[in-house]
Amino acid sequence: MSRDTGSARSRPDSTEARATAKTRDFEEAVAARTKTDPAFARALRDEAITLFVNGEPESAKSILRDLVNATVGFEALAIEIHRPAKSLHRMLSRSGNPPLSNASAIFAAIKRALEVELRARVMLA
Repeated sequence: MSRDTGSARSRPDSTEARATAKTRDFEEAVAARTKTDPAFARALRDEAITLFVNGEPESAKSILRDLVNATVGFEALAIEIHRPAKSLHRMLSRSGNPPLSNASAIFAAIKRALEVELRARVMLA
């Protein structure tokens, strides 16, 4: 005789758990490579900027989240740009909408953490 020991909601869905584990593994891999490969870190930063400029803020925020986690961290970033860490997490979430001044400050902090200069070049399409 089998007995139900809890509702379906109380047990984690195995597909969801696997997806979360894969996401965590990916984020850890990005963080590790960012710390050991400066060219990779710069490429991520450049891609985030390009995505913002080209109207793809959700993808840009995702990359920025990874860069913040791999470089300065949200707590240190909060201190550096004088914004609460929780607010920064919300800004860079899928539904977040960071003001341009905050996005600029985040990019500047990442630039300092990566110890690189940032130059922009305009190209006609």
